[in-house]
Amino acid sequence: MTSDRSHHVPAISGAALLVTLGIIFGDIGTSPLYVIKAIIGTAVINRDLVLGGISCVFWTLTLQSTIKYVILTLRADNRGEGGIFALYTLVKKTKIYWLIIPAMIGGSALIADGILTPAISVSSAVEGLRNINPNINTLPIVLVILTALFAIQQFGTGFVGKFFGPVMLVWFAMLGILGFAAIKLHPEILKALNPYYAYHLLVEYPKGFWILGAVFLCTTGAEGMYSDMGHCGKGNIRISWSMVKVMLILNYFGQGAWLLGHEGALLGEENPFYSIMPVWFLLPGIIISTAATVVASQALITGSFTIINEAIRLNFWPKVRIVHPTDLEGQMYIPSVNWLLYIACIAVVFYFKESTNMEAAYGLTINLNMLMTTILLAFFMRLKRFNIAFIVFFFVFYSIIEYSFLVANLNKFAHGGWVSFLIGAILVTVMWTWFQARKIRNRYLEFVKLDDYVPELIDLSRDTSVPKYATHLVYLTSANEPREIEAAVVQSILENHPKRADIYWLVHVDVVNEPYRMEYKVSILAPEDVIRIDFRLGFRVAPRINLMFEKVVHDLLASKEVDVTSRYDSKKNDAIGDFRFVVLEKFLSYENELPFYEKIIMDSYFLLKHLSLSDEKSFGLDMDNVTVEKVPLVISPVKEVSLKRIN
Repeated sequence: MTSDRSHHVPAISGAALLVTLGIIFGDIGTSPLYVIKAIIGTAVINRDLVLGGISCVFWTLTLQSTIKYVILTLRADNRGEGGIFALYTLVKKTKIYWLIIPAMIGGSALIADGILTPAISVSSAVEGLRNINPNINTLPIVLVILTALFAIQQFGTGFVGKFFGPVMLVWFAMLGILGFAAIKLHPEILKALNPYYAYHLLVEYPKGFWILGAVFLCTTGAEGMYSDMGHCGKGNIRISWSMVKVMLILNYFGQGAWLLGHEGALLGEENPFYSIMPVWFLLPGIIISTAATVVASQALITGSFTIINEAIRLNFWPKVRIVHPTDLEGQMYIPSVNWLLYIACIAVVFYFKESTNMEAAYGLTINLNMLMTTILLAFFMRLKRFNIAFIVFFFVFYSIIEYSFLVANLNKFAHGGWVSFLIGAILVTVMWTWFQARKIRNRYLEFVKLDDYVPELIDLSRDTSVPKYATHLVYLTSANEPREIEAAVVQSILENHPKRADIYWLVHVDVVNEPYRMEYKVSILAPEDVIRIDFRLGFRVAPRINLMFEKVVHDLLASKEVDVTSRYDSKKNDAIGDFRFVVLEKFLSYENELPFYEKIIMDSYFLLKHLSLSDEKSFGLDMDNVTVEKVPLVISPVKEVSLKRIN
């Protein structure tokens, strides 16, 4: 059984380009709503600040978004898929253990971005209503939009997704037209194309360096171009970006032109984005802006689902319930993640209240993500034998840029940046705890040679004096070698109330470095008695073992490799009989003396495990044919018990 979605990357076409606009560019495309306002802040509008700020935006979009991501990073595709976890699965072939750390930090930062982006973008769009009515309370409107957005996730985005492309096409057209019209009034703003003005702002302007924290917001969606590459293909992204960047630049320069016409004034509550709109267009402009921010938020929410699914498959995250609301390939809905994002997003809105206040929290986490991507990308280039001088130049050049952004963003830490940092830190802690605990647990798993026990299994299968437990008994095993098995499985079958069955099936799931591989291998260890099935599943494939196992049995029946007819002494000997899965659920035994670090890790692990999905549910097993057996996990047994007998 083989399936690989990587061979179905969309070809370049008008329809694919339209879909790309809707999926890829929502986050970076809605940045004009708040970037220029954040750059000016409470300062008096002056020529150096405006030209320098716009120049920084232009060169950030060129160096960071275009060269680093669109030209270089999109090359690091894993069978057509992108994202920091896809990149990690490529570079982990280097066997460099510590690369897991930037992968975890980067993944956590993306999820944190999925919390903050809906809050700041929707708030920025809705606050445009104040240009019509300065006294309007926008908070309830923002809360209603966000609640509706998260509520519809459970139904999938198959229907509304068809409108994403057209909405964003209208949005980018609006950006370009409004910007071009504003530039004609003050064409002097085109001087900002000269990098001298960016240099002058950062080096010579008072406190100019710290403005980088606001400038960075213009490129926060660049990582999304890489993360969602599998949905659209790098060709469609590169072609679409050439248009998107032009529209963004026109709008940024248009806002800058408007600012040049208001030198010496304070910006106050006014947003240059809405100020360049004609009065008659304000209401339609606000509606289009709100629709665009909903599209951007939707893309980040679904992106968070994908990241968590990948983290689960890489053993970075507790197993949680995953729903496939539509038949669209790769689309998923994770209820627990959806509502956690919603609660966190609403909390951010209530805490900051205004989009201006959110700017301090926004940008820090995605900045960390970009730094982590730079590290992993350098190792990918080394793996692909890029010129070593080019790799060093790339790493040093982009490290300087991104660490400069990070230092500037850290200046906002006390003013709200700590919120995004806290969210990211919690997510990293969960990933690290889950991964480390599984390593500790697996270190103490005892495996035995299966060949030593096959004769006993055959004898038990034919021993009519033992009541039959099931016609087909299926065990999930973590043994990588086909001829090995956990000692606990042997004990479960042969020692703990012997379980007689016609056929013993051993099922192993191996997560491979490719995103959508779906393969299986059958090893008949004892004809008609012991069969092992190895599933090789991509890191983006949900392990629906119940359905997959049925498919394998059907294939084996069709090829006449196995006889699943029940061996009951009955005239009705053509019955297939029942299949029963046995899941061994480990718990931490009290008979352990663990070092402090391992004790903290294991206690946290079992707490998370208690809150997460059970093994049988996470593997997609039907509850009516599953038996769960508790197995004590003894990692470090107590060396001696001080117990004295008395008369």
